[in-house]
Amino acid sequence: MTASHTALSAETAVSANRDLVSVRVGAVEVLRARFDADAVPPSECRTPYLHPLRTLSGGVVTGHRPHDHRWHKGLTMAVPKLAVAAPPGRPGRPAAASNFWGGPSYVTGRGYVDLDDAGRIETSLFETAANGSVAADLVWIGADGVPVLSERRTFAVRDVDREAGCWTLEFRSELRTLGADPVEFKSPTVLGRELAGYCGFFWRGPRAFTGGRVLAANGLEGADTLMGRRAEWLAYIGEFDERDGFATLVFVPEGEAPEWFVRGEDYPGVNPSLAFGEPLPLAPGEVLALGYRVVIADGAWSRERIEDYLRPGLTAGR
Repeated sequence: MTASHTALSAETAVSANRDLVSVRVGAVEVLRARFDADAVPPSECRTPYLHPLRTLSGGVVTGHRPHDHRWHKGLTMAVPKLAVAAPPGRPGRPAAASNFWGGPSYVTGRGYVDLDDAGRIETSLFETAANGSVAADLVWIGADGVPVLSERRTFAVRDVDREAGCWTLEFRSELRTLGADPVEFKSPTVLGRELAGYCGFFWRGPRAFTGGRVLAANGLEGADTLMGRRAEWLAYIGEFDERDGFATLVFVPEGEAPEWFVRGEDYPGVNPSLAFGEPLPLAPGEVLALGYRVVIADGAWSRERIEDYLRPGLTAGR
């Protein structure tokens, strides 16, 4: 089938208070954005996040503070190590690094260690629009209290399609360095841990989705197969507890196909990594512009159905 993509459903309604935004499609709240970072323990990295995300039928497709990784919170931007490096000619200034992921930090030669290095991401402003979009101005503040990055983050509910049983989360982030020194985004794999290349836009699924099916472009299938591989899109299919049925999430990053960090058996998690095996540098004043679309669908979609649904959007972007 060929999906009929619509910009926004007339059913969509947005509401907000001081630290929460809710987007509903009909009677179902499909998206909740939390900006009350002070409610998060400091060691988990105080940061805005999206949870719960739901299908059009009301199935929850995000996990929040699971017992295995309390710092996993729905869907968010997270960086295990953001390092500020003093440029050549300033050897007297020590490098600074902060954990914007939460939990223990990976240290080369030592493994995961509990360090007092958690940063925080503060919201200076957020605003909503009647078209279902939310924009927020954020500041990434290092463990030493020094601002490292500014961020303009926007997200929106798009392409509500009752016939196909899905909607699309559109998520954009513009990160700009603050200060006179370059920064580097790093994953644990950059620091020496094999197959732990997580860094950036990260989805944690509900525990019921553990062991779900993973499909990707170019005929690739399976979490182990996709780990560290490049693909234009990746889909995760999980089955609900408590209610009958499945959900399919299709992650489509903009630009070059990323290297994927994917977990299936340990826990359900997907991340188009910014720095899977190599650090990503950002020069002073440079802007890193990122864009992602996540199709959130009821049912277990086949590869053919995913490719058929995505084809118009992928073609239009080239």
